[in-house]
Amino acid sequence: MKLPRRTFVAAAASALISQACERRAPGRGRAWDPVPVPPKAPLPSVLIRHVPFVRQKPDFCGEAVTASWLGALGQRSDQDAVFDASGMDPARGMGVTTRELEVALARLGFRPGKAWHHVRASAAADELGRLFAELHADLKRGVPCIVCMRFDERPDTTEHFRLVLGYDAEKDEVVYHEPAEDDGAYRSMPRARFLSLWPLRYETERWTVIRLALEPATVAVPPPAAGFRPADFAQHVMRLREGLPREMSVVVEPPFVVVGDGGPAAVKRSAEQTVRWSVRHLTSDFFARPPLRILDVWLLGDAESYGKVTRSLTGSAPSTPYGFYTRQHGALVMNIATGGGTLVHEIVHPYIEANFPGCPAWFNEGLGSLFEQSAERDGHIVGLTNWRLRGLQRAIEQGRVPAFEALTGTTDAEFYADETGVHYAAARYLLYYLQERDLLRSYYRNFVAAHSRDPSGFSTLAAALGERDMKRFQRQWQAWVLRLRFEG
Repeated sequence: MKLPRRTFVAAAASALISQACERRAPGRGRAWDPVPVPPKAPLPSVLIRHVPFVRQKPDFCGEAVTASWLGALGQRSDQDAVFDASGMDPARGMGVTTRELEVALARLGFRPGKAWHHVRASAAADELGRLFAELHADLKRGVPCIVCMRFDERPDTTEHFRLVLGYDAEKDEVVYHEPAEDDGAYRSMPRARFLSLWPLRYETERWTVIRLALEPATVAVPPPAAGFRPADFAQHVMRLREGLPREMSVVVEPPFVVVGDGGPAAVKRSAEQTVRWSVRHLTSDFFARPPLRILDVWLLGDAESYGKVTRSLTGSAPSTPYGFYTRQHGALVMNIATGGGTLVHEIVHPYIEANFPGCPAWFNEGLGSLFEQSAERDGHIVGLTNWRLRGLQRAIEQGRVPAFEALTGTTDAEFYADETGVHYAAARYLLYYLQERDLLRSYYRNFVAAHSRDPSGFSTLAAALGERDMKRFQRQWQAWVLRLRFEG
C-alpha cells in the first residue's frame, strides 16, 4: 500500500502504489481466490513489547517500520534515514522497494537473512505454514520482521510493508505495527487472514513471499548530511508526479528537481551540464547556504509548452519569452529553446534569497544578468559580454544611464519600472567591471556584511574601487564600456 490508506484510497491508480516489491500484483479488477490456510499450529504466544510506533510519510511504509525497530534498539533515527541509507534514486518518486530496503538494512547494521521465498500454489498451506513457523521462531528470539503483503482483499489493493511483533496463540492472531494509520501500534489480524494476504501472486502456480528479519549485527545510523536529504527529494517528487504529464522526465539535481519535456537524456544533460555546473560554481564563489526549499526547474522545449506550464503553475501567461523564477510557486520555468543563459540567471535568485535577505534589486538582477552568458575561468564562474551591451552603449551615448548612486539607491519597484533595459544592463556591466578586476567576490561578501548600515551597497562599492569621486569613476567606466565588444 505504501501510502496512508485513509488519505490515499481515491488515488489508488497513481504511480505511487503497488511498488513495495517493484512489481504490480496481477489480477487487478477481480477478487482474489482464498489461500488455503494451514490448521492452527501448536505455537505458543510471543510478543516483542515496547516498540515505538512511527506513522509513515507517504509511500514510506518500509522506512517507517524500520525506524520503529531502530527506536526500540535505542537508535536515534527516523524514516528518512532509512530511505537515505537505501541509495534509492529519489527521482523515482516512491518509497523503498524490497531490494532497496534490503540494502538499507544491511547498511544500518542488520542481518535481514533471506528475503524472497516462493511457495507452490498447489502446496500453499504446507509451505506457508513452514514460513510462518520460521517467522515465529525469530519472534521467540526477540527478532521481529518486516513483511511485504497485500494491504487487504480488494481487487485493486496495493502492496505494503508491516512490522510483525508477535503471535497470540489463544486468539490465533498475528500482532503487528500498521504504519499507514495513526493508531497503528500493536494491531492484530487473524492468522488465516495474514497468511491469505502475505503471498504476492505474480505467477499463477508459484507465489512470492517476502520477509526481512530485523536481527541486529552492529547497528549504527549515520548522522544526516547537511542540506536537503534524499528522502526530502523523494517526498517532493511524489507530490510533483501526482499531476505530472506523462511526457515529463524528472531528474534530481540538488538542490533542485529538474523537470522537462525533451526526453530523459536531454533533461539529464541539462541538469548536469547547466544546473550542476552553475550550482557548483555559484556556491563555491558566492553562496554558502542552499535555497530555502526544494525548487522545481521546468525546462520546456518550445513556446507552447512553456506557456502551458506557466499558466498551469501561476494562472497567467508568461511575461517573458525566456524564463522566470517564481518564489510563490517554488519554480524556475524556462523556455529552454531560447538557450540556457536565462536558467543560469534565474538560479542566482533563490540563492540570493537564502544568502542575502533584503538584497536590492539592482544587485540581485545585476548578478543574475552577469551570468546569463558565462563560462569558467581559473575554476570560477565568469560573465561574458552579451546582448545587453549594445543597448547600454547606446544609452551611454545618449546620456540615459543613471548615476551609480541613483542606480544603487533605486527601490525594487523603481528598478523594475525601467522598461528600456538600461537598469539591468548598467547593473550587469558594473558587476562585470568588478569581475574583470577580481573585485566581485570580495565586494559581494563586504556588501552582505555591511548591508545593515549600507543597504544600497554604494558606499561599499566606492570602498571596493578605492574611489572618492564616483562621478569621475563612472565617466571612466562608461568609456571602458564603449570599448567592449560583443560579436554574438
